[in-house]
Amino acid sequence: MNQKSMRAVVYHGQLDVRAEELPVPACGEGELLAKVDACAVCGSDMKAYLSGNPRMKPPIVMGHEFAAVIVEAKAPGFSVGERVVMATSISCGTCAYCLKGWKNICANVQPMGFGYNGGMSEYVVIPAQALKNGHVIKVPAHVNPLYASLAEPVSCAVNSCENSQVKPGDTVLVMGAGPMGILNALVARQYGAKQVILSEINPERLAQGATFGFDRLVNPATEDLGSIVKEMTGGYGADVVIVAAPAAAPQEQALALVRKRGTVCLFASLPAGKSNITFDSRLLHYGELRVVGTSDSTPEHVAKAVEILGQPSFPADKIITHQLPFEGFKEAIELMKSGVALRVVLKP
Repeated sequence: MNQKSMRAVVYHGQLDVRAEELPVPACGEGELLAKVDACAVCGSDMKAYLSGNPRMKPPIVMGHEFAAVIVEAKAPGFSVGERVVMATSISCGTCAYCLKGWKNICANVQPMGFGYNGGMSEYVVIPAQALKNGHVIKVPAHVNPLYASLAEPVSCAVNSCENSQVKPGDTVLVMGAGPMGILNALVARQYGAKQVILSEINPERLAQGATFGFDRLVNPATEDLGSIVKEMTGGYGADVVIVAAPAAAPQEQALALVRKRGTVCLFASLPAGKSNITFDSRLLHYGELRVVGTSDSTPEHVAKAVEILGQPSFPADKIITHQLPFEGFKEAIELMKSGVALRVVLKP
């Protein structure tokens, strides 16, 4: 490969992200060098830009939702020309959580775009640690390279649905119709949910959700969500409630919307210092409810996400609402802030 320099999106600190020219990184032993097809802009990227992130040591290349094709391979089992995605929160492999297979909650996790240079660049080095611990997933030829960049966010919804034990015939309520709420609802449908209800107080978000053909859309600000859920479930409540809205009120309300022995999944996190909530413990006790949290995803979840993205029935084209060059990073942030975009993808 003769190319010596590349374009990349580089984080220098709060409100200081620049599209720059950098040297193409060298591929070391045990590593892969890959040419990036596309990299989606995540909510964590937006938070880092707007508020800073102490985990990011500038200057560092941003981005972890990427798909790329290998151009140099110095690791066994991989070849030039293969397309790959990643479980991008790279585990240590030795902590108590890793030893149980819970790589997504590794005590020493180092995510791409945080601990390693990320995928908002023409070329990315995939570290030896990622390969050693199985974080690199091959993408079959039939999967659209653009859609493959959604593997990481889809994998988070796979984790959510598996942790919530979504099964065929279930009624699943997803609270919050942002990008991750819609992905949770779509993946729940892939896991066999018979009815998928999507709730959202933002009318624009709700209108976006309406294009995906869910069974019911509800605005809790103007409709009685509890009555609607009971009506659709014979008075019992949803089998699973996934809270994808980063707000306390839906987390508190969720326990009253699920059937006995049902599951409430807290998918979205609340801001540090504002994360305490109040709930009715009687509902938990007498209903024998399960309340679970879900964070990130494992390589196994990413492999399932790639499989889902390869299915013609999965509307990946509707999730990617905007495509921009690397120089459009700040425009992507504005689109996300306004709620106009679901996923903005940056392309070299």
